[in-house]
Amino acid sequence: MSRFLLVHGAWHGAWCWERVLPRLQAHGHVVQAITLAGLAERAGELSPAIGLDDHVRDVVEALNDVGEPVVLVGHSYSGLVVRDAALQRPGKVSEVVLIEGWIGPPGKSLLELAPAWFADGIRQATDEQGDGWRIPVPGPAVVGVSEPDDAAWLRQRMTEHPLKTFTDRATSSRGTAPPMRAVLATPGPLHFADMAASLGIPAQQIEGGHDLMVTSPHTLADVLIAGP
Repeated sequence: MSRFLLVHGAWHGAWCWERVLPRLQAHGHVVQAITLAGLAERAGELSPAIGLDDHVRDVVEALNDVGEPVVLVGHSYSGLVVRDAALQRPGKVSEVVLIEGWIGPPGKSLLELAPAWFADGIRQATDEQGDGWRIPVPGPAVVGVSEPDDAAWLRQRMTEHPLKTFTDRATSSRGTAPPMRAVLATPGPLHFADMAASLGIPAQQIEGGHDLMVTSPHTLADVLIAGP
């Protein structure tokens, strides 16, 4: 039996793991999914001041509450979040799993790791639709979801995301990082495989879109259960 702590990416919330949790629990695992500050049911907290450190703190607080090491899972943007949290609480984490996760050396922000077209698009959308600090919700196709019912499900739930979390630089360098692995979707426009490879993180690919927890929940759960 393992304990999993699931951390969503930008614009999402704990809700995005709804299709993964039952399969993990059916195999006897203990699973917790958290929502980061300013998102989903915490959208009332959204402010220009919310940054990467706030989201790392959310995860660290969840880790502080567990009695045994967890498999810490981060999707997309939260690759940076879970890596920093694991470095701060290495004794609380048995493994870090990056699902289509942004990752890079300490001292880099997400927008610094991103290709120019992505960073420019985020900044333009934020300036035009988000008062310069709120990143608007993208269409479901942007996160690899095209099936009509799934797309509608996402549109009803996704919320704006604070830009500061994309511009803050990952700073944690304390401690020894636990083992890490990456789970990748069918290759899309962003270089998640290259990011993992640059840090020597082993990776495996499964069929599906960027939001693997929506497009391929059973396969993703099985990969998490199988371990490294």
